Amino acid sequence: MPEQETPSTEEKPAEETPQTPPGGETPQSDDAGSTEEKPAEETVPAEVLRKELTGARAEAANYRTKLRETEAKLSKAKTVEEFEAATSELRGQIEALERQILIGTVAAKYELPPTLAKRLTGATEAELEADAKELQKLVAPAAPESLGGGLDPDDGEDFDPVKAARAARRRGY
Repeated sequence: MPEQETPSTEEKPAEETPQTPPGGETPQSDDAGSTEEKPAEETVPAEVLRKELTGARAEAANYRTKLRETEAKLSKAKTVEEFEAATSELRGQIEALERQILIGTVAAKYELPPTLAKRLTGATEAELEADAKELQKLVAPAAPESLGGGLDPDDGEDFDPVKAARAARRRGY
């Protein structure tokens, strides 16, 4: 009996149509039937996107070379001591990368610039957050007491424009 081909069960992504916005979301409509317009997404210049893509590709290439070097070290390891030396080196690199990620997340949480993020000290996340709070006080400008300007209407003083004009004439411009 000849074998029959079975149809593929893989789901194909739905193509975006003018009626369906990106992400598959449908526009919200109110009771009148009109659709609410969402603000247009900010467009990023192509130059910035190319720069980001180039950086990401360089980083990926770096990781690929590190992977190949590590595979070579582990394949050359013949004794338990050589294997443990290679794995301990990798553990050290992993710990350094995890620390960089932790520092980056804490710095982003407290909106610290990258130059100050490098100066965060502490062994645990709580210690890093405490240090970030202290650095944030130095970086962030303090909010003013009042954003209002001009005269305060609750001063209680009555202003007489005629008296003010006479006083100004007496002073002699």
